[in-house]
Amino acid sequence: MAATAAFRDAPLSRPTFPPPSPAARPIDRAAWIAAFRHVRDETERRAAPLSAEDQQIQSMADASPTKWHRAHTTWFFEQFLLRDNLPDFSVYDERLHYLFNSYYVAAGPRQPRIMRGLITRPNAEEVRAYRTHVDRAVEHLITQATDAVLASVLPVLEIGLYHEQQHQELLITDILHAFGQNPLNPAYDETWRFPAPEAVAGTVALPGGVTRIGHEGDGFSFDNESPRHDTLILPCTIDRALVTNVQWQAFMADGGYARPELWLSDGWIMAQSEGWEAPGYWQHGEEGWSSMTLAGRRPIEPTLPVTHVSYYEADAYARWAGRDLPTEFEWEVAAREGLLADAFGSVWQWTRSAYTAYPGYRPVAGALGEYNGKFMSNQFVLRGSSVATPLGHARTGYRNFFYPHQRWQFTGLRLADANA
Repeated sequence: MAATAAFRDAPLSRPTFPPPSPAARPIDRAAWIAAFRHVRDETERRAAPLSAEDQQIQSMADASPTKWHRAHTTWFFEQFLLRDNLPDFSVYDERLHYLFNSYYVAAGPRQPRIMRGLITRPNAEEVRAYRTHVDRAVEHLITQATDAVLASVLPVLEIGLYHEQQHQELLITDILHAFGQNPLNPAYDETWRFPAPEAVAGTVALPGGVTRIGHEGDGFSFDNESPRHDTLILPCTIDRALVTNVQWQAFMADGGYARPELWLSDGWIMAQSEGWEAPGYWQHGEEGWSSMTLAGRRPIEPTLPVTHVSYYEADAYARWAGRDLPTEFEWEVAAREGLLADAFGSVWQWTRSAYTAYPGYRPVAGALGEYNGKFMSNQFVLRGSSVATPLGHARTGYRNFFYPHQRWQFTGLRLADANA
């Protein structure tokens, strides 16, 4: 099956969301319906290769079942768009509110995250019916609402589309983790291949000085990308290329996982307790190292970017190499100048920046204010995008974030030198 082509390079995988404000021109309702349908269909394309049993599994607390992703993104539109804005809207099933709310405390109680895999009912086909019910209602709202009402709700519709794209990526990485626990090493798509990296080498120099960082005001952004503000960048260099598997193997061969002087204290404890000897999904057998991929277990390809490494591992590797991870601001400056190879569409890249608020940040009012702001603690920023990120979703100012021990996402790194 060739399902992954839908999220790698299909012509329709780059939706163009129309401007949410009618100030400059009339609202293009047909374009909004097309964008909505595209995103909703993409979720179903990604789920299509999976059986009902595949869609049910939850392999760890950080992951969610495919069926849950499909239902939660539907609940998001029902809860935040339809309930208060579509007259006579009929909620599909009030019981689903508890099952498919994620972390919106203001929206009410929810199934504990670790127990999402226990939700055998509704089944996968019933979730499809739920999605159809909500899809029809959203399209009806776009078609029938007055210009004033539609203008007021389009920002919610837009964030809902980007929210669903985030879950499309999670759907892929979560099922990869589940398949990685299966001794049969099943493939999501036997034809899938990691894209070849750009053939570049060397570093680029960034001059020191004050620069503007954050969302520029054109197009969509999440609230954590604002406000735009001045930031001091010290002179530095940053590698054009990502760290590769063969480079990582040199770190391993030099005892990188057994040298506590290279590791942060918490990272060393985690590596020892989890028995880390290599990146996530790597196994060593008679024929050498292999990794679990979306095409099943495959031999390690030396020139590909290393992936499925935690912040702790990335930091240890940088120390071993006598280098640094870039700050998120150094990364943003280099990326917007077009200086980085594989900045997007390969692996999310760890930075050494703690995930915190930009100066002057305030979360939006209401339950949607819980989207990003309340997670600004004990996490690190990643920049770029990965092979699982829907095309059109990534931006130069996009701030992804994960806890330093997590490595089930397509996470890698590039190196920098501070104060060069």
